[in-house]
Formats: sequence, C-alpha cells, structure tokens
Amino acid sequence: MSAKYDGIGINYAELRKPDRRIARIIESALGSAQTILNVGAGTGSYEPAGRSLIAVEPSREMIRKRGPAAAEAIQASAEDLPFDDRSFDAAMAVLTIHHWPDKEAGLREMRRVTRGRIVLLTFDPSHRPWLTDYLPELAALDEAQMPTMSDYERWLGSVQVTPVPVPHDCSDGFLYAYWRRPAAYLDPHIRSGSSSFWAIGNAEAGLEKLRRDLETGAWERRYAELLTLDEYDAGYRVVVAD
Repeated sequence: MSAKYDGIGINYAELRKPDRRIARIIESALGSAQTILNVGAGTGSYEPAGRSLIAVEPSREMIRKRGPAAAEAIQASAEDLPFDDRSFDAAMAVLTIHHWPDKEAGLREMRRVTRGRIVLLTFDPSHRPWLTDYLPELAALDEAQMPTMSDYERWLGSVQVTPVPVPHDCSDGFLYAYWRRPAAYLDPHIRSGSSSFWAIGNAEAGLEKLRRDLETGAWERRYAELLTLDEYDAGYRVVVAD
C-alpha cells in the first residue's frame, strides 16, 4: 500500500512535534474513553498516554517513524477499517481527514467501529489566516480539500465544534502554526513539514512579497495586533460527535 506521506513525510517527525496545550484539548475531548482508535495516525502525535490505543495509518513511511513507545499501528485506510463494529470506546483523527479520498466513507467507518465519541481536529475552510493574503492558493486548497463544519454535521449527525487557539510558540509545525513567526515561512525546511506547501507547488511570488514586507516593516505595520497576542484563532477546530 503506497500513500501520500511515503513521499512528503520526510521531515514530519522533526517538525510536527505535538503541542502540549493542543494535546490537553484533544485529551479532554476524549473524556473517559479507555479504548481508542486513532485514524490517519501518522507518527503518533496527540495519542493520549495511559489508555489502550490502536493506530491506523496508510503510509508505511509514517509508521516507520513512530517512536518505540508509540501504540501499535496497522497499515490501513480510513475507508476500510479492519475492526468489528463497536470495537472502541472512542475514535480520533488529527489533521488528517482532508487527505482521505472518500471523507464521508472514512467517517462512516469510524462511526461503525466506535461505540462512543468521535473526536476530530480539523480546519474550518471558511477561515482566512493572514498567510492567505500572500498565498491565496492556500485558501483555494483549503476550500477544495477541507470539509466544512456543516459537512461533519451531515455525515455524523449532531456535532459540537470548538475553536482551538494556536499558541504563539506552538511546537507543532502545521500550516498556520507560525502566525506570529512570519519569517519561518521563508525557510523551505519548515515549509516541508506542511502538506499544503507540497500541494500548491511554486509559491515563490507570494513568499517573495512576504520577504519584502518583512524587510520593509510593512508586515509588522499591517498585522501589528497579532504581535500583542499569545494565541490566535487560525481556523483550527475540534469537532466532537457523540
């Protein structure tokens, strides 16, 4: 089984270290569940300790990069989970659903194998973080691949949607994590940790404009309010379905 992250996950384990504050939000959302399925689990970010957890991940490369203490990982896809009905107290999926070929089918499978809560960390594509001012291709990509909040309600029934503020020093290098560290986006190594930069291809025009604005102080003048914030609503959401 080949998967997208076999190719683009080269720096993932280094750049995508789970942030403890976001981890607390996810763990709280999981409630008292003791048996948990993590779908699209990658290298194991945000898997809660002290519970019985099984990970599902389509990329052999990502499974290989899981730490020795990480939960057991099975190579499989969300759309065809190799478990009996109602096998788990809860299921989780963290910043992965937008990569699934059939998102509705994957969530239907999560519902089938879960007898309790489903917890999703995702992104609201109606949100426009400042980076999209320089790279409108990112907004177009978000709209193309990210389910809307109403999609989750349509697929899972009643859901609770909660904003996840991103700390200014977030340790997890997902796309909009560097909202108060704009120069980070000029580093190709840092960009390699985000699948969106792999997807949009040549972003040099927008990045060159960002470089100029940082040099002239135009970025700081335009987004001065951001520099006063410790956390920022960049559009990330926890979606919970009971």
